[in-house]
Amino acid sequence: LVLLTAIANGYQTALMAPTEILAQQHWLNLRQLLAPLNIKVALLVSDLPSGDKKEIRTGLKEGKIQLVIGTHALIQKEIDFGKLGAVVIDEQHRFGVMQRLSLRSKGKSPHVLVMTATPIPRTLALTSYGDLDLSIIDELPPGRKSVITRWMSESKRRELYRFIREKLKAGIQAYFVYPLIEESEELDLKSAQEAADQLQSHIFSDFRVCLLHGRMRREEKERIMNSFREKKIHILVSTTVIEVGIDIPNASLMLIENAERFGLAQLHQLRGRIGRGARQSYCFLLTGQKISQQAKERIKIMCEVNDGFLLAEEDLKLRGPGEFFGTRQWGMLNLKIADLIKDAQVLYLARKEAFQLVRKDPELKNYPQLWEEISRRFIQQLDLVKVG
Repeated sequence: LVLLTAIANGYQTALMAPTEILAQQHWLNLRQLLAPLNIKVALLVSDLPSGDKKEIRTGLKEGKIQLVIGTHALIQKEIDFGKLGAVVIDEQHRFGVMQRLSLRSKGKSPHVLVMTATPIPRTLALTSYGDLDLSIIDELPPGRKSVITRWMSESKRRELYRFIREKLKAGIQAYFVYPLIEESEELDLKSAQEAADQLQSHIFSDFRVCLLHGRMRREEKERIMNSFREKKIHILVSTTVIEVGIDIPNASLMLIENAERFGLAQLHQLRGRIGRGARQSYCFLLTGQKISQQAKERIKIMCEVNDGFLLAEEDLKLRGPGEFFGTRQWGMLNLKIADLIKDAQVLYLARKEAFQLVRKDPELKNYPQLWEEISRRFIQQLDLVKVG
């Protein structure tokens, strides 16, 4: 609706996604949906032929393309829009502040919609204390069930494999997620490559196991995902490349190795790949024996909470909000007295007063000392606070 409203008023629109898989998925869906309206939709990703890229750049500059869907390719210097009026950033937590600002800067104050299942600490704080409005979709689609999440120790691995085997026999598919592609000499972590070989040759030799990771060519990734979608692959061993843009309802099992190596938002995004069908889904978090107290807290929260917004609030408590007037997306603020969590009510009142003041006196002409202090501290970074 955001995109259509802008297009109906004569503006161009852009939708940015973090991976080519997700961008292509959006392009296919929106192109089909908007076809009856005769809206020109284009896909811009890094590995397009140079001739196609040139044609899209020309179409954007001349205003002939009304909606462009792409990855980071959208924020390259050579991309210019004739009249950009609305920007949608999907999986917002996967982009840096400057990347989001780069796309926003390609138009004259375009409307911006950012979407995520787990707001990063900075964004969550901006919804409370900055100029960022919030809409929450807090209901599961009809027929879906909440994912059951369990924290498993190494001693339970055989029992876990037996459970997975029974589910595979019943026709369910599974994701096995690893933090590394290949074995590392520096880190004592299981790698996806090593695991895929072991699972196929020994543990699940009677099922088809396949490996997927980010270094593969797009064509190979598409071939593997299509085979998984068609149920020709039973276990997909992967890195975090599956974190966004994968929608396979029959895959309702996930095992995450070395779960302590992942952040709350990343764990929740990974878990979001399952629970997309009518069957009960299970997510198992396997951790090493020696993990930090903060990692234990993250895993415990994951097992107790399915709501992405509540997880984001816990993430804010654990990591801090980062910088409103900077690019850090998490970390503790340099506040001498106030605390964003403990003093939420007081800070909300302060925000309300600040908005009223700016509405009455946008240039702060009646408050020269306040404007002088804001200019001294934040004038170079004011644009950053507008970035969700």
